[in-house]
Amino acid sequence: MREANINTWLRSGTLLALLAATGLAAADPGAMRSYRGLAMTAGGERIAAIETVEGDKAPPHVTVRTTAGGTIAATYESVACGQCRFDTPAWSPDGSALALIGSDAKAGTASVLVLRGGKLVTVATIKGVANTVRWSPDGRQLAFLATVNAKKLTGAVEAGARQVGEIGLAQEEDEQRIALVALDDTAGGEVRLLSPGDTFVYEYDWTPDGKGFVVTSAKGNGDNNWWIATLGHVDAASGKLRVLAAPKMQMNMPHVSPDGRTVAFIGGLMSDFGSVGGDVFTVPIEGGGPDGAVPTDVTPDFKGSFNGISWRGQALLASVQAGADTGIASIDPGARSARVLWKAPVSASAARDGRFVFSADGKVAASVHEDYEHGPRIVAGALAALAPITHDNADFAPQVHARSIAWTNEGFNVQGWLVGPRTVAPGKKYPMIVQVHGGPAAAVTPRYVAGGESGNSLVRALVEKGYFVFFPNPRGSYGQGLAFSSANKRDFGGGDWRDILAGVDAAIREAPVDGARLGLMGHSYGGFMTMWGVTHSQRFKAAIASAGIANWISYYGQNGIDQWMVPFFGATMYDDPAIYRAASPIEAIKSATTPTLVMVGERDVECPPAQSFEFWHGLRSHGVPTALVVYEDEGHAIRKPEHAKDQRERTLAWFDRYLR
Repeated sequence: MREANINTWLRSGTLLALLAATGLAAADPGAMRSYRGLAMTAGGERIAAIETVEGDKAPPHVTVRTTAGGTIAATYESVACGQCRFDTPAWSPDGSALALIGSDAKAGTASVLVLRGGKLVTVATIKGVANTVRWSPDGRQLAFLATVNAKKLTGAVEAGARQVGEIGLAQEEDEQRIALVALDDTAGGEVRLLSPGDTFVYEYDWTPDGKGFVVTSAKGNGDNNWWIATLGHVDAASGKLRVLAAPKMQMNMPHVSPDGRTVAFIGGLMSDFGSVGGDVFTVPIEGGGPDGAVPTDVTPDFKGSFNGISWRGQALLASVQAGADTGIASIDPGARSARVLWKAPVSASAARDGRFVFSADGKVAASVHEDYEHGPRIVAGALAALAPITHDNADFAPQVHARSIAWTNEGFNVQGWLVGPRTVAPGKKYPMIVQVHGGPAAAVTPRYVAGGESGNSLVRALVEKGYFVFFPNPRGSYGQGLAFSSANKRDFGGGDWRDILAGVDAAIREAPVDGARLGLMGHSYGGFMTMWGVTHSQRFKAAIASAGIANWISYYGQNGIDQWMVPFFGATMYDDPAIYRAASPIEAIKSATTPTLVMVGERDVECPPAQSFEFWHGLRSHGVPTALVVYEDEGHAIRKPEHAKDQRERTLAWFDRYLR
């Protein structure tokens, strides 16, 4: 895409406005507050976060707080576009300014914004979508990822562009490129698209000398090709891309060591961009050979999955999922060892580089924590002494009782979560819903169960109706190490399904669950596992398959991300159709007897609706009670509130019909 096609202009104070120096605009005191996109100054004194209030029709706020105590120093909100989405903010190296991206979906534009000294400047706007703004080491430039004239929102979970006319032409592909804008004290300048136009850049980071970037990237369709992305270096002067490594794994979060010699990244077998888990690898920034350097695993045999990394000197600080716990670990790349510094059974979220943000010296950390019984709160402090600094949700009482369930199966240690009512009637047995997560490379971590339309509202409603809900993390999930998360390769519906059944037995031993009243549900890979379960077991009395996969043979030619399948199946469907057929629920459709509700988004790129139609048709043909719901204009993720509400109501009604 030529730079001449960029619609760039400067505007002052039109997208955000300073609201107050003391607090947020008035909101319902009984509403849940959420926090995301944390950013910490290098000195660790201040934290910026994007905050929203449930039920508040005002756009998200960008709030700056002191790390010690959480006192609000300033609050900003969008005034130009009520539907603006904010990307994770970033502090300048000296902590004097904050940059972020505001996207106006209605106008189809994305603006790069800088807040400095109480003054706001919009330094650039493109026609399209943008994300991941980063300051240059000297603070004189901003880089961001830009897709000019984007045909869809970035990511395979978003609704796909309509497929009409001649398909597959090169000019149809969105190009996500590194863009640069130079800064002065008052404004920005022209946007320069830097990285090659035929290459989709997924993630990037500046080199410490400010002369280039490390990137993960691939040529062609951005939705499809992340699974074959390479690690590279982009020269900031010429835009030339040089491959550093091309390992047979998926890569996330490339970062260069402070001395500029080593690139670290998280690598492993992963099924979705953005769902991160694996070991930490390093390569020299010089690369090596025509295909690049061979990465070194610096966390071999660690019994957990890393999901964030940050260099601190010659060591790395990392966030990690280990069993039921989220933790902070210190990694010594030279010794190839990792040591856990802090852990707790919570869900953690922070910024784009992991679940925690750290000060430049690595002594102070911050994150957003929650669990099934406690609402979101920002925690901060010394690494071993994190404590809440926000208390907006402290008065929300626990709505459910949750416990971690651990079991062993076929030599694997497996973990899951069992959620149920806070009190149970003596001698009473309760029905249980087994909910299988998507991925498969993912893991269920504890999220607060609240009332209303958010906060695990489906789980809350199920528990209120008298159900237990079980969330297994079978082999193929994160949390037990690289060997465990890779153990379902060429075995979909095999060991992972046996792990789930063993987990159901473990849950029944732990709680007053009626084993004759079990339900099964899931979305994406969980939808496939639901279809697999009802065709390979009579144990479940009702099921709900959302965005599932019925037939891996036909799916291979229908979906928009066929590259993801090769690492898991070991070959394309054309080269090894037998393994795809063996894992297809439709092959055993005559064994199905379980009443099954099927739901899917009309424009799902990852799991096209044809798969749901095929399974629904098979159930109907064999007299199994079923229903199919297709949500208009939705992609893999159901975004519209009215559709999410409809899904929830249908789910409750279906299980009540067959399990109560």
